[in-house]
Amino acid sequence: MHTVFRIDEVRKLDKKSPLYQVDLKLTSDDDQQLRQLTDRVRQETSGSTGWYRMGQLLLKISQFDKAEELYTALLEQTSNDSDKAHTYHMLGMMKNEKGQYTEAASFYEMSLKIKQKTLPEDHPSLAPTYSNIGLVYNNMGDYSKALEFYERSHKIYEKALPSNHPSLATSYNNIGLVYKNMGDYSKALEFYEKDLEITKKALPPNHPDLATSYNNIGGVYDDMGDYSKALEFYEKSHQILEKALPSNHPHLAGSYNNIGLV
Repeated sequence: MHTVFRIDEVRKLDKKSPLYQVDLKLTSDDDQQLRQLTDRVRQETSGSTGWYRMGQLLLKISQFDKAEELYTALLEQTSNDSDKAHTYHMLGMMKNEKGQYTEAASFYEMSLKIKQKTLPEDHPSLAPTYSNIGLVYNNMGDYSKALEFYERSHKIYEKALPSNHPSLATSYNNIGLVYKNMGDYSKALEFYEKDLEITKKALPPNHPDLATSYNNIGGVYDDMGDYSKALEFYEKSHQILEKALPSNHPHLAGSYNNIGLV
């Protein structure tokens, strides 16, 4: 980390000149703030090599073109099927973030094909790939395909995870969203309520994700024209957000807007 510097001082060279002098100070390995930063980066990125961790970091900071360049180079250099599957998966994530959904689906499906050759059909590592493909199709508005892949993912999670696992809650939420987009509000409610049931058990009562679950149910009742029920769930969501977020947070603005709309 010897190329990380602190800005020590900034000063104008003279009153007439538009130039400034910036004094930099090299950080040391035992710099506490630098250590906290690098530890946090390690926590939020994973991978078998430094290059794969770098790729994840680039995605997190929305440097999609640089991430694509890196993953394309890694793909050309590897002959290992497991590494290829991972790289295709990450390229799919990058394309989805850029809104290039057709390409994202193609990369995810290439990753899936490699995994299906070596893994049993109900292996837990297949579930996130199915789910990501479902997300892409949902973003494309192809809800029947989205539902197909979300349900494949969900079946694996049901076998592999305990009934109160947060990933199951997320899976219920994904399926609920597709049914809502399809206009099937009774099915959307069914899955959103299953999500809420798990989320209430798995998270503390003031967690923002719990607010999201209440908000989603409120949104379905709103679409159904059941405004008293919509208001009930929007207000439950809002009470959590008031406790969990700073008073100027954009999510609070959205919450006020939902209640006002009802």
